[in-house]
Amino acid sequence: MIKVKAKKDIVVFSLSGVLNESKHPDISFRDLENKKIELSGKDIVSWNTDFVVMLYNLLKRVPKENITYTDLPEGMKQLLNLAFQTPFKECENKSKKESFLERLGGYGIRFAQSVKRGCIFIRRCLHSWNRQLIGKAVYRKKDFWLVLSDCGPKAILIVSLISFMVGLILAFVGALQLKTFGAQIYVASLVTIGMTRIMGAIMTGIIMAGRTGASYAASIGTMQVNEELDALQTMGIPKTDFLVLPRMNALLLSMPILVLLSDIMGILGGCFVCVLCLEVPLSEYIKYTINSFDMTNFLVGVFHGVMFSLIIALCGCYFGIHCGRNADSVGTATTKAVVYAIVWMIIMTGFITLACEMVGI
Repeated sequence: MIKVKAKKDIVVFSLSGVLNESKHPDISFRDLENKKIELSGKDIVSWNTDFVVMLYNLLKRVPKENITYTDLPEGMKQLLNLAFQTPFKECENKSKKESFLERLGGYGIRFAQSVKRGCIFIRRCLHSWNRQLIGKAVYRKKDFWLVLSDCGPKAILIVSLISFMVGLILAFVGALQLKTFGAQIYVASLVTIGMTRIMGAIMTGIIMAGRTGASYAASIGTMQVNEELDALQTMGIPKTDFLVLPRMNALLLSMPILVLLSDIMGILGGCFVCVLCLEVPLSEYIKYTINSFDMTNFLVGVFHGVMFSLIIALCGCYFGIHCGRNADSVGTATTKAVVYAIVWMIIMTGFITLACEMVGI
């Protein structure tokens, strides 16, 4: 029970009985402003923390110097002293509306900072490669073999399935046009050239970005949350040596093999369509496939795969290392790793295609 008595400059709160209420009396801060508060509790039988919270919410705007205690239980007095230790401040949620130029400038500054961080990260990775060549890189061979098994043999099934379906779809789409001219047999040439030159590498890159790039970002990001990266830094172990280098090496080794597998499965998918749906003899399909196969196209596709492996490894490791300190940041880093890897792969494809056209490849 609370009784409030207002005198000239003092408001007395008489507390008595069982105090377990969470609803404060009908009194506002204006009634207490510029007045001294006296809390008297000589008749208190029992109390709980809900009542203390209610009392703090009622008096939180009153300065600590204006509050005195008389005969309060020791525990309640200590809680109130602790609650009033920091002066109450109104939270101002007034959002300042920025002009267009301010927003544009802020975006430019953030973009420049991200480019700088990316360049520093790539430079550190190059230094790690240099240390590896002279035998001074610090990483465990066991980590390399574990990562290689994850991004190599364990990715064969999904790459084979997707590439087979892409070759099948490519053959169906080509047959729709070539069938009107009675040239279904050239579907074999279409599938062979398309898969070996670009489609096999692109599909493998997209699959590995969603599978392996996300795994890199999530695993390293989790290490950031668990402060394992801080431990590496404390021990003087370069993070690019211990974490990035084995992942890049594993992808560089596995991607050309996966691109080759993707090319073969895509050609088999086209064969499935031609032989079973277009009634093209198997021997003719094999003949046109061999005639259309060009080592230059194959090497261009493998080069795409090598460049894609670097992009996937760098994006996954970069966003993992620069992850935040909570679980939500790990999810954000994983998403960014996949999105940025795919975007940079498409950009790199454009540059490589333009360069090949300029040199006549």
